[in-house]
Amino acid sequence: MAEAERIIGTPDSAGADGSAAPDGTDAGADAPAERPRGRRRIAALFVVAVLAYLLDLGSKILVVEKLEGREPIRVIGDLLRFDAIRNPGAAFGMGEAFTIIFTCIAAVVIVVIVRLARKLYSLPWAVALGLLLGGALGNLTDRIFRSPGVFEGAVVDFIAPAHFAVFNLADSAIVCGGVLIVILSFRGLDPDGTVHKD
Repeated sequence: MAEAERIIGTPDSAGADGSAAPDGTDAGADAPAERPRGRRRIAALFVVAVLAYLLDLGSKILVVEKLEGREPIRVIGDLLRFDAIRNPGAAFGMGEAFTIIFTCIAAVVIVVIVRLARKLYSLPWAVALGLLLGGALGNLTDRIFRSPGVFEGAVVDFIAPAHFAVFNLADSAIVCGGVLIVILSFRGLDPDGTVHKD
């Protein structure tokens, strides 16, 4: 946890000891202006997370009611179908024997993102972490509330491209968030809003 907090940075701690900034100005002078900006980024993170979560939850409810136990729906010929399955493994059907482990990992990811949200000052990072949070919450909801039991529930998957594993909107949000984080890291943008060049 400490390592994660070190990576995301601690912009809110600048000037906490009353020290001056490198240019000789009071480092805490900009704190009132920075805090509202930080709160907007936190709000953006949670708005993205809630939207991703609700879209995933709504799609799964619809799939269970209308599609489970029925013939798959062809969306784009043989290239894309909607086919309801229950997946006890991780994203894209991997690791079916480790359902409880994946449940714990998802819970830890959620806790870390929520803890680090207060130190977030970058909108792109807010969107990326929001996607991760919403996706993790979506699949964790299935793990807790769906059969065969608490923390062992099978996730509802339904998006079935040809020659690829079946997945859901939560998986998509997690992957998109992860890809965005990789892009931001390569561009040198840190979660605290600073840009560094290697």
